[in-house]
Amino acid sequence: MPASVTQRQIARTVLAERGIARLAELRNAGVTAATMSRMERNGEVVRLARGLYQLPDAELDANHSLAEIAKRAPKAIICLVSALAFHGLTDQLPRQIWLAIGRKDWAPQPEGPATMRIVRFTDCFLNESVETHVVEGVPVKVFGIAKTIADCFRYRNKIGLSVAIEGLQETLRQRRATPGEIADQAERGGVGTVIRPYLEALTANG
Repeated sequence: MPASVTQRQIARTVLAERGIARLAELRNAGVTAATMSRMERNGEVVRLARGLYQLPDAELDANHSLAEIAKRAPKAIICLVSALAFHGLTDQLPRQIWLAIGRKDWAPQPEGPATMRIVRFTDCFLNESVETHVVEGVPVKVFGIAKTIADCFRYRNKIGLSVAIEGLQETLRQRRATPGEIADQAERGGVGTVIRPYLEALTANG
């Protein structure tokens, strides 16, 4: 049927432009759920999770799972170990994606291959030092480097002190943030006294 062919073309165009698209976006473009189901059965699209699609030949970014999560939970912010990995500050590949959301925000449900760890931040911590990076055409919110280091020390009991120290070492080694910027964020996060000895030890020899 011509209408079906047209819908297929629209679906392919939307997915080519956006990388990952939700069913709601495809519907808004004039593509029905039935068409998407047929395309999935025929191998024309890949269903990543419920209502989330991608073209089968799409080039996957190393941060593909972050794009997938951001599409489903656009308000959530990549934090802690996942933010360290995104910024290239840890050798660890987190098994879960660490997400910061507000105290009263809806928590996205795990679906598909990506699993999540939700951390609820108060508004003052949630709205500070947020960067937006585009991954596979999807805007992904990630905390900035100095704030991520401070947060890792704030949540050291959740992620492990060794992970926080490694992130701090790498940040200073790569000169991605200054000791002053890190100390400032640590003070704001209430962990200034916790991080100070490590900062002093790591900067003592220049």
